[in-house]
This record gives sequence, C-alpha cells and structure tokens, in this order.
Amino acid sequence: MSEINSAASAASDVLADYRYEPKVQASGNSELGKNEFMELMIAQMENQNPLEPQDNGEFISQLAEFSSLEEMTKMSSSIDGLSGQYQSSQALQASAMVGRTVLVPGAEAPGGSGGFMSGTILLPESTGAVKVSILNGSGELVDQFNLGQQVAGSIPFAWDGTNSEGEAMPYDEYTIKAEASQGGSTKQLDTLLSAHVNSVSIGTGGGISLNLSGMGSIPLENVREIN
Repeated sequence: MSEINSAASAASDVLADYRYEPKVQASGNSELGKNEFMELMIAQMENQNPLEPQDNGEFISQLAEFSSLEEMTKMSSSIDGLSGQYQSSQALQASAMVGRTVLVPGAEAPGGSGGFMSGTILLPESTGAVKVSILNGSGELVDQFNLGQQVAGSIPFAWDGTNSEGEAMPYDEYTIKAEASQGGSTKQLDTLLSAHVNSVSIGTGGGISLNLSGMGSIPLENVREIN
C-alpha cells in the first residue's frame, strides 16, 4: 500500500512542475474560461487513481475541447474586431453626408413661407393619372396638382409653398398625399422626401442615424438616395 501512495505522490510532484497557474478573475464572473478549464483538467489528473488512470481517449477528448474553446475565443475576438472596423467605416461614410441632401421614406415635412418641398413618388405600375395633394398641419387641402399619365418607376415632384391661388403659405408641417387612378379606383402611393443632413449620431449599440433638417433622426439604412 505504501508503494501505491509513493507512486501517487510522485505523480503529483511531476504534475506540479507543469501546473497551470490561472490569473485571478474579476469577482462576479460566472463563466468558465480557458484558465478555469485547464485548472480543472490538471486537478482531475492529480487526483485520479494510479491503479486506474484516466483513459487516453478521454484525455485526448478533453484536450480537443480545450483547443476548440481556444479557437472559438480567438474567432470571437476577430469578429469583434471586424465589427468595430465596419462600424467605423459606416460612421466615416455617414459623416461625408453632412451638408448634403438625401431622399428618405416619408410624407410629412416642414414647408411653406417661401420654402420648397420636393421628393419622389414610387409608382409600382403605369397609370393614367397621378395626383398630388398638399395638406397643412390641420389636415386642410391647400394645393393640388395632376402629374398626368405616368409609367412605373420613380416620379419626381416639387411644391413651391403656395396654395392653389398662388398665395404663399405660412410655415407649417405639411403632408404630401400622392394617388394613382387605376381601373376606376384610386390607390395611395408611397413617397420619398428630400431632406438636408445636419449631423450624424452614433447610438450606444453602434447604430448610425442621420439628423435631418425638419424631419428629425432616421437610421442610415433608410436613406434611398444621396444628392
């Protein structure tokens, strides 16, 4: 029995030369990292029964798991790095839009008082007539014009800030309502409005937004065209 104890003691001494000393982890961290994994594996080897040592296949399997964990950690770091570079690139591109004009989805924007409103009407199919109505902040019709027959595609439009009598309208929040006549029925159309980019914001999650004059903040991905 003393020989068995001596063998176990000798094995423990040999393992002690190769003991992995993990760094102290921050308190409150409940995740099992590579340092903790190696410590547990060494402890398992030290405390195994010398007469029934751990199977080689099982030991190799544990080493393979450790290697896999190491590779996953490196891959995660690489992905985080690429993500950071992509966000930086996006922010740089967005900053170049400051002072320029973009087209974004919407139907409401400030206008009147000598200011123009312009944009694009999205027409999914050709139609005999496209009508544009301008409504003020109270929902009252102030102007209306017919763009006539149009083929499918993007149709530009502009409003000069006056009513149907040519009188200048006061500054207000106006709504663009575009409609198409198709088969005896009227269908409302989506519109893109032109807006000036004042500044760029980066959210806590890395999302980039453009701050538009009179239209507030919109996500960068909502921009359809840059002029």
